[in-house]
Amino acid sequence: MSQEDIVTRFPPSPTGYLHIGGARTALFNWLFSRQKGGKFVLRIEDTDRERSSEEATRAILESMEWLGLDWDEGPYFQSQRNHIYDAAIEKLLSTAQAYHCHCPPEILEQKRREASSKGLKPKYDGQCRELGLGSAPGSVVRLKTPLSGVTQFDDLVKGPISFDNEELDDLVLRRSDGSPTYHLAVVADDISLGITFVIRGDDHVNNTPRQILIYKALGEPLPRYAHLPMILGPDKQRLSKRHGAMSVLEYRDMGFLPHALLNSLARLGWSHGDQEKFTREALIESFSLKNVGKAAGVFNLEKLLDLNGWYIRESTDSFLAKELSPFLERLGLENPGEEMLLKIVAILKVRSKTLVEMAEGARFLFQKEIAYEKKGDDKFLKPALLELLEDLLGELERTPEFDQIGLEKTFTTFMEKKEIKLRKIAQPLRVALTGKTASPGIFEVMELLGKERGLERLRRAITHIREKP
Repeated sequence: MSQEDIVTRFPPSPTGYLHIGGARTALFNWLFSRQKGGKFVLRIEDTDRERSSEEATRAILESMEWLGLDWDEGPYFQSQRNHIYDAAIEKLLSTAQAYHCHCPPEILEQKRREASSKGLKPKYDGQCRELGLGSAPGSVVRLKTPLSGVTQFDDLVKGPISFDNEELDDLVLRRSDGSPTYHLAVVADDISLGITFVIRGDDHVNNTPRQILIYKALGEPLPRYAHLPMILGPDKQRLSKRHGAMSVLEYRDMGFLPHALLNSLARLGWSHGDQEKFTREALIESFSLKNVGKAAGVFNLEKLLDLNGWYIRESTDSFLAKELSPFLERLGLENPGEEMLLKIVAILKVRSKTLVEMAEGARFLFQKEIAYEKKGDDKFLKPALLELLEDLLGELERTPEFDQIGLEKTFTTFMEKKEIKLRKIAQPLRVALTGKTASPGIFEVMELLGKERGLERLRRAITHIREKP
């Protein structure tokens, strides 16, 4: 098979947003096709009309775009492809690989209960299989599953897998309302789109023999299958909301960078030696299904936070300034302009794990009046420090260059004169300027505020101390 022939697909169902598991599946398909120089197809499986929504579809497309997982074809919508499914079913009927079944639902349910009560597998007993019936109101179309033998395939992750055909049902291909079932639609789509590799979660392993039988009945070549291990939380339980199993867009809104999430997803069940951090290009170059493990991947939100902090520190100031703007707007803070944004980012990036944290850290710069944290107010804005702060105010008013270098000179002279260490004055000044006990360096804060606003805040803090009982 040449590289040009390799085609993968990602087929999300728009009954909800794109979550971690689906995003990893999309990523592995995308990486495999990009690494092999093949095609990556996006297909929206929206045949569940009641549960599918346009909002979920938009969110899935937005998630893929944010992650940078571009597709070469699509998005195709199953709701618009019924002619393909009808043609596949008619071919199966015309070659006697499928048949019309007239058994009413209540009879089928009764048969299932009787089989279960006898300890038998509750599958269809094939009553209509050889009757040669035609279509009728309320009838369905079923696949003629082989009554004996084995259906097997060589999974690219799990190795050889086989199923006894006698365990499989005569699968319904077309429902009584005329709509195709999931298995028929998936196979017909994959055939028509030329899909050569089906890479998906291992919760689909049991679907594979059923779909292989449809391929064989249609006389079409099989794709290669690779079933990815499931994702667990740190407690080794199935990933859930409490572990961080949120939608991709929720991670975006929490201030994660797309590549940090991609990097984290890539390492869920896949490894490349001991390497932890990858550029997008390195991921494409290094990816191989041979290095996808059989054991479940463990998702750890704390590790993702640390990784995100690393990517923030490694990103350029211009990139972060652009990414930070929406988070400032969300807090109701006006855009301070590109020059100021670049200064803010340069100072805050070393201490921020998310863009939300960075925006919160910058909030004090935009507030006309700050509120003092009670703990910091009580501990550091004390009457005993009033004279020291008043003297410092006088020195700062005479400081010509209100940048980090100029401020450092002023403070050095002031501390020598007063015979004190910086820690004596730094925390009271930090609370006075930001309202908080934690902030960037005090000289960085003062430079960002500027002389006029910085001194105004110091004067207000002095007044506040004077007015204390």
